[in-house]
This record gives sequence, C-alpha cells and structure tokens, in this order.
Amino acid sequence: MPTYTTTESFWRDLRGLTVAQRVAFRRAVEQFVDDLRAGQFRAGLRVKGIQGMPGCFEMTWAGDGRAIFTYGAEVRPGERHIIWLAVGTHSNLP
Repeated sequence: MPTYTTTESFWRDLRGLTVAQRVAFRRAVEQFVDDLRAGQFRAGLRVKGIQGMPGCFEMTWAGDGRAIFTYGAEVRPGERHIIWLAVGTHSNLP
C-alpha cells in the first residue's frame, strides 16, 4: 500500500469541494492506488506531468476535477510515497 502526505493547501482545497466531488475524488484515489500497485495508470485517470511544474503530475478524477501530486522519498521500503499538493476543478488549479 503506498503511503502519502498532504499539504495544508490540499486540505483547504478538499474542504472547498462539494460532498459529491469529494466522493468522486476518493473513488479515483482508490483506482490510483490500485494502478500504483500494478505499475501503470489506467487511461481514465489521465495521469500526466504538468508543464511548467517539473516533478509534478495531475490526475483527473472527474470531467472538471483534478488533483496535483508529486512523488516523495519512500517511507516504507518498496512502496511509492505520494505527496498530494492540490485538488479542485480546472478553474481553481494552476
């Protein structure tokens, strides 16, 4: 199971989502974790690098929802460590 940490801005963003958006994000994170274990992200999550933000990636969790993350140093040997930086819609994320 991968480990993760979050930033204060991520929590602020998450609190700003509607209940339905938070549910959709959590469902996408379940798929994201499964894909991390499998070693490849499914096309539907549209995980890709962010131009102008080296080392940062975005994951699409809804038509207008995305989350920004980066990889951190392993906390448990052999497990990826994710740092969630931001979550929201295309209108409020960089």
